[in-house]
Amino acid sequence: MAKRDYYEVLGLQKNASKDDIKKAYRKLAIQYHPDKNPGNKEAEEKFKEATEAYEILSDDQKKSAYDQFGFAGVEGMAGNARDFSSTFRGFEDIFGDFSGIFDSFFGGGSRFHGGSASGGGARQGANLRYDIDISFKDAVFGTKVEIQYSRNEACETCKGSGAANGAGRKVCPTCAGSGQVRHSQGFFSVASTCPSCGGEGYIIEHPCKDCGGSGTRKKRQKVMVTIPAGVENGKRVVVPRQGDAGPGGGPPGDLYVVIRVKPHEYFERQDLDLYCAVPISITQAALGADIHVATLEGKTIKVKVPAGIQNGKLLRIRDEGVPSGGHRGNLYIKLMVQVPVRLSREGRELMEKLATVEGEDDSPKPIPLSELAGNS
Repeated sequence: MAKRDYYEVLGLQKNASKDDIKKAYRKLAIQYHPDKNPGNKEAEEKFKEATEAYEILSDDQKKSAYDQFGFAGVEGMAGNARDFSSTFRGFEDIFGDFSGIFDSFFGGGSRFHGGSASGGGARQGANLRYDIDISFKDAVFGTKVEIQYSRNEACETCKGSGAANGAGRKVCPTCAGSGQVRHSQGFFSVASTCPSCGGEGYIIEHPCKDCGGSGTRKKRQKVMVTIPAGVENGKRVVVPRQGDAGPGGGPPGDLYVVIRVKPHEYFERQDLDLYCAVPISITQAALGADIHVATLEGKTIKVKVPAGIQNGKLLRIRDEGVPSGGHRGNLYIKLMVQVPVRLSREGRELMEKLATVEGEDDSPKPIPLSELAGNS
């Protein structure tokens, strides 16, 4: 396959500055570096192609020869051992400290702390999630729920070490306990996970038969979870140290209990306030009345309905809402005036008499929207 023009490889014009060349190469090197694209031959070729283009175009002498004579002018110059040190300094100018930048791009960092024969390499266990359905009432007032789930616990046979008969661990001879090995690739020296110990920094010569050297075993357990009053749908409760035990005897992770609140038949919630709808008769709405309403807690409270109340009006009952931080929200009762579907003869006569006495308006005018909003 014919070689591509170096400027085309870096996506530049011939008048590109040194700074432009550095920026273009840096972007491509990060995108196509083999450690970021393991097993991707196409990415590896593009990385080599970009590196060769940068090596030529970043050097004034080579760039001048290439601009005048093309590939023939720089034949044998790319990868010349005599120019390696100067080219490498050019890379340092682009990337700075290699270990820092490639750790950030390829997921490295200082997670490998090295192992020891006595117990190095221990890591915290994974966090676990458990979804639980609770009633609307339990979410408002809080409750305690016992849950059962599976988690990795420290192996009782090897006490979490992963080694049989107390043999312990041995520092990995390949990486000397660092968990990483470095290899040169082109002009780069890049750290990767040690293939012998998998990044642990140690090896177990005689793994525990019961846990296979992992140091953990799957086990079912029960935990009592306290659901706080006022918890909302989708929120989570953290139970510390009830996740998976850590490999190599490391500390356990946490258990995250995600709350799913079932809807209530009569009540709904907005922040700390509760809402419900209660029917009243025409006469109760017109004359006013004392009605008794059951709260979410199950107690009955007396509510005074003022005379002349309109359909859909809200009455506020203080401190009967959701508890939170030593205080409670309010309960809002929406009054729904019920029109009788069937009237007795006497009832009809009374309604007709009321219509005559009060005078019915057979040409009503529209109600302003502002008044409707005020009644909701």
